[in-house]
Amino acid sequence: MSRLLERFLRYVRIDTQSDETSSSSPSTAKQLELSRLLAEECQELGLQDVSCNEFGIVTATVPATTKHAAPTIAWLAHVDTSPEYSGTNVKPIVHENYDGRDIKLPGDPSQVIRVSENRVLERLQGGTIVTSDGSTLLGADDKSGIAVIMTAAAYLKEHPEIEHGPIRLCFTCDEEIGRGVEKLDVPGLGAVSAYTLDGDEQGKIDCETFSADQAVVTVKGINTHPSIGKDVMVNAVRILCRFIDQLPTDHLSPETTSEREGFLHPYHIEGGVAHASARIILRDFDTPKLTEYAELLESIATRLRDQYPRAEIVIDIKQQYRNLGDGLSREPRAVSKAEEAMRAAGLEPRLSIIRGGTDGSLITEQGLPTPNLSTGEHNPHSPCEWTSVEEMQTAVDVLVQLAIAWGRESE
Repeated sequence: MSRLLERFLRYVRIDTQSDETSSSSPSTAKQLELSRLLAEECQELGLQDVSCNEFGIVTATVPATTKHAAPTIAWLAHVDTSPEYSGTNVKPIVHENYDGRDIKLPGDPSQVIRVSENRVLERLQGGTIVTSDGSTLLGADDKSGIAVIMTAAAYLKEHPEIEHGPIRLCFTCDEEIGRGVEKLDVPGLGAVSAYTLDGDEQGKIDCETFSADQAVVTVKGINTHPSIGKDVMVNAVRILCRFIDQLPTDHLSPETTSEREGFLHPYHIEGGVAHASARIILRDFDTPKLTEYAELLESIATRLRDQYPRAEIVIDIKQQYRNLGDGLSREPRAVSKAEEAMRAAGLEPRLSIIRGGTDGSLITEQGLPTPNLSTGEHNPHSPCEWTSVEEMQTAVDVLVQLAIAWGRESE
């Protein structure tokens, strides 16, 4: 576990925050620093076919050790961290022999990881917990996954007696803004099944994700000096606020939904009197419901257009990703092998759903079934993010067993 922790701490200190307003690929040049480091480490491990392209996508191969031709599988994680909270100057804190109490983060006294809100901490007493100092993200989403993959690959290289087929490693950029596989040659991975390492509590296999769209609501008003605004000014800020106010709050919101319930979530607003916009995400496990949500947004816009005929209100909706479960039936072994690996690692697997998405959603949509596996990352996108080194080590064990399980198969 010491090497696993060492890797993780090295990775989280590199700022890799993505930017959804950028049109470049990757969206931020700083992601390339970690991508290049990972390519160097893959070469140092003696992996084959190591590549880091201009888009920051890193690929490498753990060569097969089986005497027969076993299927190729792939392990994926993403280098970027969420644009929702700072990832600059991360100061990771290692809490050894965790005492089971709330964890106060010294960089911001208002940030406290409470056991009452993180019940899984109750069974991790005595273990090693890693947090930030509370002033930034930790970056466990998804640098826990990166550390797990790199540690498992190193273990397999050090133990050639373990029989397994070819394993393709792949590290992507911009997953947090829904562009993680835009530049990835999915068929080029040559895999029959892939696995993203981007999950939380150990023992979980995410077999479904949300389907997701993003709506950008833009209001164009008319600005003038407020002293002569009567019958002239059309305030885009006020109109946009009324639009947001008409979204459901007692249902169809993240604050009021759970399990398989979908939602509309306004998460960013900007602008002024002449021009104001809001970004809203639409989420549901039942993909056709996204159309219903889009129609709801348009109905609100129609009412406001009637009330403010001199304003221009435009809704632009873009598809982000689709439910992972829609494509897993193409390769039933993708999930069954993960279950087999978890049992071999001493876990009872739990098939679960994720109220979000992964690169696996997009990769599965392109024809490569890609469930999501646990890595021990918790509270993503929050300064109260944390990870368990023991859960990460268990994820390493699962990957080793997954390699063995697929190694028994023939192409």
